[in-house]
Amino acid sequence: MKKKIILSVVAIIILLAGFFAWKIFGAAVSAKKDSYLYIKTGAAYHDVQDELVKNEFIGGSTWLNLVSKIVGYENIKPGRYQLKDGMSIMSLVRMLKNGQQSAVNFSITKIRIREVLAKRTGAAFECDSLQMINFLNSPDSLRPYGLDTNTAMAVAMPFTYTLKWNTTAGKIFQQFYTAWKVFWTPERKQKADSLHITPIEVSTLASIIDEETNAVSDMPNIASVYLNRINKGMPLQADPTLKFALKNFALKRVLNIHKETISPYNTYINKGLPPGPICTPQTITIDAVLNSPKTDYLYFVANSDFSGTHIFTTNYEDHMKYARLYQAELNKRNIK
Repeated sequence: MKKKIILSVVAIIILLAGFFAWKIFGAAVSAKKDSYLYIKTGAAYHDVQDELVKNEFIGGSTWLNLVSKIVGYENIKPGRYQLKDGMSIMSLVRMLKNGQQSAVNFSITKIRIREVLAKRTGAAFECDSLQMINFLNSPDSLRPYGLDTNTAMAVAMPFTYTLKWNTTAGKIFQQFYTAWKVFWTPERKQKADSLHITPIEVSTLASIIDEETNAVSDMPNIASVYLNRINKGMPLQADPTLKFALKNFALKRVLNIHKETISPYNTYINKGLPPGPICTPQTITIDAVLNSPKTDYLYFVANSDFSGTHIFTTNYEDHMKYARLYQAELNKRNIK
């Protein structure tokens, strides 16, 4: 009889141990593919608990609280944590305790204005768009980088940046700047020096070219046209800078009235380069500027066959001949 009681007690203990093990180490988290738990900076333990239950990642908080006490999960680390379907409570708590958050891969493509960059970072990171735009609009924030509000976008290179979700606006920009410094190798700096322009000015010129064409083969010659005009003291007369000044990027046809726009970005009125880039330029376009050929070209116009290529000329008479052909084709196609 005594032996049976002992065996019964042992069996109960084994069953309880198994139950506890199943609850702690068994599948407990319910999550779809690419599900994340976001823990904000300054969050308390109950905030984490509430988020897990509210989003139905776990059925309740009893076992979460027990395991958190066992492993000593008290110091809440903010971040973005990827939850996998079927992970255990123990794995979940250990991940949160160790701060094993999933990084954000933030890719920059063509961005024209600071507000759009701020909006995109605000959507991807804990810092909101207001914090980023405040940074980008602050001369005091940009001054340590040798930048101002016009040139700040030059360092937002078209790369993919791997950052923690809770990275601040300032540290996000620091990553942009670091990548920009790495890109500007001694060789690239030397090429910029030979053209008598700074890296920022190279990026500014490249941004205009990126807005002018998608034809990679034409980019070096377009760069040579603009550099020749700068060297001769001629205005660039670049239509994309007017679109930037007007903040009308859908404008298909630049008219004389547009050329009267009062703005430092109006390169019909102002000589030289505008104060900063009009978009985030591609690296291939930056290199097209740095490796632009020596030519006598002073003008270019889109080819009237609408192939996306351009015709380059050394004098105004020839330029106008091809320009009239292009204008006639615009009229024929009723493009306004």
